[in-house]
Amino acid sequence: MEQKRKLAAVLAVMLTAGSVLAGCGSEEAAKTPAGGAAGGDGKPVKLDIIETGSGLPSPDQDIIKSELDKALKTEINLTVYASMDDYKNQLNVRMASSNYPDLFLVDKQQLKQFSEQGLLLDLTPYKEKLKPTLDFIGEESVKKAVLGGKQFAIAKSPQVPYDTYWVRKDWLDKLGLKVPATPEELLEVSKAFKEKDPDGNGKADTFGLTGGKLGAFSTLFGAYGVGFEGGAPSVYVKDGKMVHALYDGNIKAALGFIREFVASGSVDPELLANSGLQHRQKAIKGEAGIIYVDWPNMTKEQFVEQMKAVSANVNWVQVGALKGPGGAYASGWDTGKTAGLYAIPRALEKNPEKLQKVFDLLNYVSTKEGSLLVQYGVKGKHYNLEGEKVVPTELMGKEGGYFWLYQFTGRPELEYLKVKFEKQAPYVEFASKQPRIEAYNGFINYPAGYNAADADRYIEEELAKFIYGKRPLEEYDAFLKTLEGSMNYKAYLAEAEKRLKELSYLK
Repeated sequence: MEQKRKLAAVLAVMLTAGSVLAGCGSEEAAKTPAGGAAGGDGKPVKLDIIETGSGLPSPDQDIIKSELDKALKTEINLTVYASMDDYKNQLNVRMASSNYPDLFLVDKQQLKQFSEQGLLLDLTPYKEKLKPTLDFIGEESVKKAVLGGKQFAIAKSPQVPYDTYWVRKDWLDKLGLKVPATPEELLEVSKAFKEKDPDGNGKADTFGLTGGKLGAFSTLFGAYGVGFEGGAPSVYVKDGKMVHALYDGNIKAALGFIREFVASGSVDPELLANSGLQHRQKAIKGEAGIIYVDWPNMTKEQFVEQMKAVSANVNWVQVGALKGPGGAYASGWDTGKTAGLYAIPRALEKNPEKLQKVFDLLNYVSTKEGSLLVQYGVKGKHYNLEGEKVVPTELMGKEGGYFWLYQFTGRPELEYLKVKFEKQAPYVEFASKQPRIEAYNGFINYPAGYNAADADRYIEEELAKFIYGKRPLEEYDAFLKTLEGSMNYKAYLAEAEKRLKELSYLK
């Protein structure tokens, strides 16, 4: 009952505020430095924004809020939820009770659901007003929020890949081996790490390859020209035709080699049970000599210190894409995924003054001044400029942990990472420049009657059986037949092809 009373009170306050703001518009509104306007009565316009995240300070300690409010003549009320489940529940309650936030985070499913319910503002007619934002995120990101030819959200600017294989160079040196460049060489190294006591402790307590479940084999699939990312099959285009990894002509050969790799006994025996970052812990403890993981989890100072506490001479190096029968690709890379989708409620079109403020906010954080603010903080305090180069101060490290919460349209990822992680810049560069199979999974909407969770689980289970010798490869076509029938995968494939044509990735 108490929660209902609070919800009713908040709704009443918002409805009252909305009616006041709607009635105070003025063509002579004062222009802000970002090109927006204060309220018709000269008061700051209140903006209610919700998303997931953590670390947000209290409003009086929030320097980014203060700077944005000053630049835009706003009063931003940002609420973040640490739990995604909690966030989704809160958002669903607010949308169902017409207590809409002015800007809010959605996932693909919510984007589809809320747009079909007519709750989201179609941004297509407002593209000219959002030009700085759309230019900043780029055409590919614009497509990520398009449904039925209409744009219902702003997708953050693109990210860059982080994952590669890493290998213990000190172990390689001890055994007289080189950094592997082919799948066969990776297998040779993995077997040596298992059999030849690379740490010299006289115990059979090491193995070769570890990683996060089937994701550990992403680069091996890539060597066969088959797109996998994080253990999941990719959808991509070859020779002008859509190809799904499970139907790629090289998939059986790739599975056959990976099966041989597992049969060598040099793979982490708990690979399929690894959850979270258990594989990183095995690398830190000196159990594994090859790992498929992202650069932050191998190069951040706290992890390096933990590794050196176990072995003072430890030396992990990145491994490039392996050259195999299908080329050399580090993995698939889903260009359709995004770090965030931000939507605006359709109801806000009745309050053009506040709607313009939301546009002003998105545009401001997408232009140089505002983007630098939400990336690095206040110039002269959190960073300085030497020409175009951003030089962080000590204060950025102390106070900047939450700035990303205001990056509603993203950031120039590679530039940002090199500033924030200057010591790790070579690793950032290496991972981002590895060749990847360009995939489009993130663009694909799930058709009615298709249960993605069930299908994904079935795919993972059956691929594991093929790789671990629990099911003969001769039954691969039968596996596909079950997937298409019981799992309704044909509907998903049809929707994928339709979507790629709609977005002009296919003719």
